[in-house]
Amino acid sequence: MPSWIDTHCHLDAAEFDADRSAVRERAHQAGVAHCVIPAVAAANFETVRDLAHAQGDHYALGIHPLYTPQATPEHLDQLDAALHANRDDPHLVAVGEIGLDGFVPSLNTPEAWAQQRWFYQAQLELAQRHQLPVILHVRRSADWLLQGLRKTRVTGGIAHAFNGSLQQAQTFITMGFKLGFGGALTYERALQLRRLATELPLSALVLETDAPDIPPHWLYATAEQRAGGTAQGRNEPAELPRIAQVLAALRGMSLSELAAVTTANARVALPRLQWKT
Repeated sequence: MPSWIDTHCHLDAAEFDADRSAVRERAHQAGVAHCVIPAVAAANFETVRDLAHAQGDHYALGIHPLYTPQATPEHLDQLDAALHANRDDPHLVAVGEIGLDGFVPSLNTPEAWAQQRWFYQAQLELAQRHQLPVILHVRRSADWLLQGLRKTRVTGGIAHAFNGSLQQAQTFITMGFKLGFGGALTYERALQLRRLATELPLSALVLETDAPDIPPHWLYATAEQRAGGTAQGRNEPAELPRIAQVLAALRGMSLSELAAVTTANARVALPRLQWKT
């Protein structure tokens, strides 16, 4: 069975509270050898760390742009302290999930956008100081993210759930980043995303689920279906191999080859994934 790395899944999310161990076991049975669990706020730094240690997985520490309205400079101090305290922890692989969100209206008022950008820049500086890669939230924000990366160089990382232009993708790659692809790739209408996943160098791609979010098409329920009583399917890391099948078909390659290459790519992007834990 091919072995996979889910480079982005929120296993600490409340959606998994009832059956978290079973979710991870299903992923293991499906061949998902490692999961990377990014923090989203200072309040869950210890949660993701403990979860990664308990399950033999990996974690990242950072403040997600959706949580910047409630974030304070003291939370950055907590992040700095946590990165220092865990500097020798092989389970800690990156600063993340950090970035900018240009989609949510409440985050794009002048004040909220300035807050997002301030926290993004500050966290890039922490990643640089602690010599860690970053896991980036990229939603209608690629050019702004790249502007920050030009100002504060970091040791690469992953542009999570990438859905930008070919030129933006190439710029991220030039700056040492891999691009994360997941459930959004499985929708036939996602023409630009599928084109990117097909045409970009294979060496630039990593796989992710963003579980419990971004469900693949076989888990998605339309508004009409939900109104009729059909529940929205919950995404989980065990879906990764089936998502990979879609990418393998688009690129005309075997599943085992895709597993080997994307696993190697993930370990280049997040070098501590090389370490045995």
